[in-house]
Amino acid sequence: MSELTILELTSKRLLTNRMFLLDSFAEMVIPDTELVLEKISRPTELPRVSRPRLLDVLHQGLNSRASTILIGRAGTGKTALALDFSLKCGRRAAWYKVDAPEAEMRVFFQYLAASLREAVPDFGSQTLNQMVVDAKPDQVPRLAEAFVYELSEGECEPLLVVIDDLHLVCDADWVVPFFQRVLPLLPSHVHVLITSRTMPPAPLWRLRSKQMLLVIDEDTLAFTGVEAAELFESYGLSREQASIAVDHTHGRAAALASFAASLGAPEAGLSV
Repeated sequence: MSELTILELTSKRLLTNRMFLLDSFAEMVIPDTELVLEKISRPTELPRVSRPRLLDVLHQGLNSRASTILIGRAGTGKTALALDFSLKCGRRAAWYKVDAPEAEMRVFFQYLAASLREAVPDFGSQTLNQMVVDAKPDQVPRLAEAFVYELSEGECEPLLVVIDDLHLVCDADWVVPFFQRVLPLLPSHVHVLITSRTMPPAPLWRLRSKQMLLVIDEDTLAFTGVEAAELFESYGLSREQASIAVDHTHGRAAALASFAASLGAPEAGLSV
């Protein structure tokens, strides 16, 4: 079977499933949910320094993978890096900061769809919300395909979707089936960037071996001596002080900022 035929069959399947879901949920009423707008807006506190080494890795992943995940404990600079990349990648960006209550599937997707509409105003309308109401676990793959179909519609301008702190909902039973289905089907103009404090569940981790997922771990996120020196210079501190800080903190972003504060930098609490 030719590649063109496979693509045509996939498109027909996505359209058929989307129409099935629309028919199934057309009569449902969506409860009003007041969304916290800050959760679907990019942070306003900019990183103090850029990190070209990691930005280059992210750019490579943007062109060769469907998605990227930044993994590290709190204070390792995941969100700051994601923010810097979203501002410099040359794409529209949707931003969604996840919190634990969004383990409820309906709430998660209301936020996700709302974040996408910040970047793509006509995304999904009420369709995806209608699908999520009372959706059963066996319907999650169809929901994922409908989600991908919505991303494929319209002008198809390059898009970056940032999902920050996904680890807070990873125990929900719908998360793995949804992302396991969505990530391989993402259209070429869409890239998903996830931050998490924990390793993704095994079914998602296996996407790495299939060249669909780029993983940047905590060791890679650690500041190098050169990066730490640039950071400390921005505080008016010396390279020698930066070198000492790297030895004591192992390059962890938040720890470096605290070290700078202990040396008297007045603004050491800013994002790194």
